[in-house]
Amino acid sequence: MTSSVLKPAAELAKTNVRRFPNESAEYRRARQALLVEEIGLRRHIERVAELRRALPPGGEVTKPYEFTGESGAASLADLFGSKPTLIVYSYMYGPQREKPCPMCTSFMGTWEEKLPDIERRVSFVFVARSPIARLIEAKKARGWTRHRIYSDASGDYTRDYVSKDDSDLPGYNVFTRHNGTIRHFWAGEMGAGTMDPGQDPRGAPDMDPLWTLLDTTPEGRGKDWYPKLSY
Repeated sequence: MTSSVLKPAAELAKTNVRRFPNESAEYRRARQALLVEEIGLRRHIERVAELRRALPPGGEVTKPYEFTGESGAASLADLFGSKPTLIVYSYMYGPQREKPCPMCTSFMGTWEEKLPDIERRVSFVFVARSPIARLIEAKKARGWTRHRIYSDASGDYTRDYVSKDDSDLPGYNVFTRHNGTIRHFWAGEMGAGTMDPGQDPRGAPDMDPLWTLLDTTPEGRGKDWYPKLSY
C-alpha cells in the first residue's frame, strides 16, 4: 500500500451518510471521529500484513521433527500435505494439565468451522505435548471432526518453536516449503514482556474473533473474564 495515493481518512469519513433513529448531534460527531480512526486502523492492519509478507527468508528447518497423528507417525514435511504453507498451532494440553486450556479451546472451537475455508489455501494442524490417545479423547469430547491433531511426544519441536523450557505454552508458527526446503516464516512473538499496562498479554491482530466482537460492545472484553470449557 502506498500512502501517498490514499485519500485522507477524514475525507473518506465525510462520505459516510449513515444515520440512525434519534441519534444526537453529539453522538454523530463522536461517531464520525471514531470512523476516521477505524479507517486508520484498517490501513495499519494492511500495512502490518504487508510487512509480514515481505519478511526475508526465515531459518531453514534442518531437524527431522517427528509427530504422532491419528493415523500414525508423521514428519513436519508430511504436515504440509500438498500446500506450500503450513500453520502449526501448539495448544496447551500437556501431560501435566488435567483439562485442555479454555483459551486454546476457544480458539480451536472457532477455527473448527473455518478449516475447510482455510485449507483451500494453506495447511493447518494442531500440536500438543500429551500422548495422541489423550488428544483424540479431548477432540471427541468437544465434537470436533475437522482438526488434524498431532502429539509432539519427544518435545523436540515444542522446545525449538514454542518454549525452550518445554513449558505448557501456546504457540502459533507458520512454515513454508519451496523446492523441498522448509523454512520458518513467522510466529506470534508477543507475550508478557510486550504487554501494555492494564492489558493481558495478547497479540495483534486477535486470532479469535471472540475478542474482536466484544470490542464492539460497551462492556468490551473486560479484564477479568475468560472463556470456559463449559457454561
